[in-house]
Amino acid sequence: MIISRRSFLAGSAGLLAAGMALPRIAQAESFGSLDIFIPGAPGGGWDLTGRVIDEVMKKNELIGNSRITNVGGAGGTIGLPQFINQYEGEASALFIAGAIMVGTIITNNTPVNLTMLKPVARLTGEYQVLVVPAASPIKTLGEFVDLLKKDPKAVTWAGGAPGGTDHIFACMIAKSAGVGLGDLSYVAYTGGGGEAMATLLGNQVTCGISGYGEFSEQIKAGNLRAIAISAPERVAGIDVPTLVEQGVDVTISNWRGVFGAPNIGDEEVKALIDLTTAMVQTKDWKDQLVTRGWSDQFLAGPEFAAYLEKDTAATRTVLADLGLAK
Repeated sequence: MIISRRSFLAGSAGLLAAGMALPRIAQAESFGSLDIFIPGAPGGGWDLTGRVIDEVMKKNELIGNSRITNVGGAGGTIGLPQFINQYEGEASALFIAGAIMVGTIITNNTPVNLTMLKPVARLTGEYQVLVVPAASPIKTLGEFVDLLKKDPKAVTWAGGAPGGTDHIFACMIAKSAGVGLGDLSYVAYTGGGGEAMATLLGNQVTCGISGYGEFSEQIKAGNLRAIAISAPERVAGIDVPTLVEQGVDVTISNWRGVFGAPNIGDEEVKALIDLTTAMVQTKDWKDQLVTRGWSDQFLAGPEFAAYLEKDTAATRTVLADLGLAK
């Protein structure tokens, strides 16, 4: 997660380096079968990532058969221990995860964490977007902030699990507006995906927060109105103004990646790294990055592990500053 707000996050930016050079590898060994474990509900960002991986790998004959398992809830912390217990030593399994899980693990003080898995690759980064239903009278971020200041408890937010990237983003906007976090009416949908979308499309909440890709189709269809994106500057191909250009000094980015199961050998980890490296070099994957509004933030193996350690420390600092962790 890249998180930046000068007033209280000095020094935490810059952890996420986009566009890393890809290593040159030999032709990846084709996996006859691959299990893809998604610790979120269908329709969410992790689910989309897992299904795009599955589609691209099959299309490029990197894998044969596959099995996708969804176990949603608690920002991925229900699925994580299940994967650890059921897939220990399984060399042909990938676990989808990202910055959201780093935050929820810290907030919930869970007994298991991502260090129990084998880091394979950080794949993408995605900026957060703040949306309102198409029927909402809110047209700009300024109007939204004015409403938030006037009656913060009347502004309801639909987002992901407490302590995750969505929740942190909401807290950062509120804090920048001078609104106490105790007054925030944040509705957490811990399984991700369809529930939050249904409340937005049904005009049951004031606004919603997620990665741009999760809302992109409904934005393009005119069912949701995007009023701000969390990028430091305009994103090519996404016609949404940033918070920064609208006078709110907040940026945040959500990474997603894949992990191998506990207790697999070094050669088995290397095979998974080679597999994902081959995937991200395909035209189909690069096309998906453009279509989904994802940025290429590939880091493999040890580099990903080092990044994860830094990101966890930075996220813990931010959550403590926001009063969401000790």
